[in-house]
Amino acid sequence: MSLARGAGLRHDGPMTLAHKALGVHLLTATGAVFAMLAMLAAMDEQWSLMFLWLVVAFFVDGIDGPLARKYDTKKNMPIYDGVLLDLVIDYLTYVFVPALALFKHPEMLPGWAGWVSIMVITFTSALYFADTRMKTKDWSFSGFPACWNMVVLVVFAIKPDYWVILGLVGALAVTMFVPVKFVHPTRTRRWRNVTLPVAIAWTGFAGWAAWVGFEPGNWAHYGLVATSIYLLGAGAMQQIIYGKEG
Repeated sequence: MSLARGAGLRHDGPMTLAHKALGVHLLTATGAVFAMLAMLAAMDEQWSLMFLWLVVAFFVDGIDGPLARKYDTKKNMPIYDGVLLDLVIDYLTYVFVPALALFKHPEMLPGWAGWVSIMVITFTSALYFADTRMKTKDWSFSGFPACWNMVVLVVFAIKPDYWVILGLVGALAVTMFVPVKFVHPTRTRRWRNVTLPVAIAWTGFAGWAAWVGFEPGNWAHYGLVATSIYLLGAGAMQQIIYGKEG
């Protein structure tokens, strides 16, 4: 018996809605493959290749959510929990692999700082991913959404001082549990006409910076910094302008 017939789902042309919903789950699951490829590259200290795989995973993560809502995966393919699948893969690509890279790169956080950082990042992010208060009423994130892949990529690109990196890790880890909003590029409606293009631009800058091996002075680095500042600060700015419930 087919999945579509077994679930009692209606047909939508030559391909059933169940098949389309299943396709979305399969697309999401490719993130696990990209995470593995990124981790293998990190183990070999091939940083550009590692980040290219993470950028591909970031792109997939950006499109599978809208597709899941379009084809209503909860209704049309309920045997897989898309939210759980997404969280598992996000932890790998947003947290685990970036933390590993920060630890292994000899110029980032050597010695005790590297050990402390990977423990702080992985521990606090695991708690954050399980926090039922993660999303606000307007589908923003409450607290820093553990996007360590974005943070570490920018760090690799601009190579700030040792203490700046360490301070950034500590500050963002604390911010995960502070009621400060961080916009979701596709789900936060307010300023989405700006936020979504900025997120797409960030992906392009990130891919280009990784492709050229994070060469110093590359114009993509300036784009990364500018778009990162907007994505990190837009939610807090909305709170200042419109209030906590805005």
